Formats: sequence, structure tokens, C-alpha cells
Amino acid sequence: MNGTWALWGGVVLAAIAALPVAGVVAWWLARRRGWRVALCEVGMVVGTAPWLWMILTPKGSGRSLNVVPLRDLADQLTDGRVVEQFGGNLLVFAALGFLLPLRFAWFTRSYRVLLVGACASIVVETVQFALAIGRHSSIDDVLLNATGAYLAAQLSRHWWASRA
Repeated sequence: MNGTWALWGGVVLAAIAALPVAGVVAWWLARRRGWRVALCEVGMVVGTAPWLWMILTPKGSGRSLNVVPLRDLADQLTDGRVVEQFGGNLLVFAALGFLLPLRFAWFTRSYRVLLVGACASIVVETVQFALAIGRHSSIDDVLLNATGAYLAAQLSRHWWASRA
């Protein structure tokens, strides 16, 4: 975990430092769209951007690709960073998954959130591969990212019916 903080502590601190700006943006949007809409929109960005920053940060050069489902997941079970890998991948689009159904009624069908999570993850994995930023592009990341969005949507289900 210490290695994780050394690598990504700056991202965490930058995200925390950006919160006042996010608050001002939410206040400005709320004057035009209402608080619920403003907080959902800002929350989707603030909750997703740091993760995208981390997974699109170059780690050298080159590229690798795995399109065989569950191969990387099985390998990660024996890796000492299994919690970081699984947890991190589940959280990448969690804010998006949690807030999409609250902001847009169309996303109260859970499979739609799952599809958005999968499509967004495919875009990220494709960008990682295309830019050759030293990252491993994997179908397992897509599966975990989409699952994280879906599970987060389920956590917000209680508030779907009260959507304004």
C-alpha cells in the first residue's frame, strides 16, 4: 500500500485540492439546473477524473493486450496487489454508475449502466493500447470496470424513484 501512495498520492491530493472548484461549479450549475442535477453532474466528473488520470498515466513505453476473459484476473489472485487491482478497477467508473441513474431516468435500467461502464472502459483500454504508454490493456479490466459501475448503480437504487 505504501507503494500505491508513493505512486498516486499526488493524484489524491490534486483531487482534494480541486474540490473547492468543483463546489463552485456545482453552485453555478445549481442556479440553472437545480442542486440534484448539479451535484450529479459534478460528482460524475470529480469521481471519475482522478481514476482516468491514474490509468492513463504513462508507465514507460510499449503495449500489451489480453483479450482472453479471466486470464489476468486469475493471475492477479496470486499477485500481492490483488486488492489494489480488483478494488481500483471496480472503482474507476463507480461514481459514474452511482450517479447516472440519479441524473438521467433512462439509466434506471441497470443494464444500461453496465453498458456505459463497459463502453467507457473499452475506450480507455483502447487509448492505453493505441498510445503505447506502457500499460496493459485487458478485457478483464473492462469486465471489472463495468461491474463496478453496475454495482455502484445498485447502491443508488434507493434514490431512483425520488428522481426529480
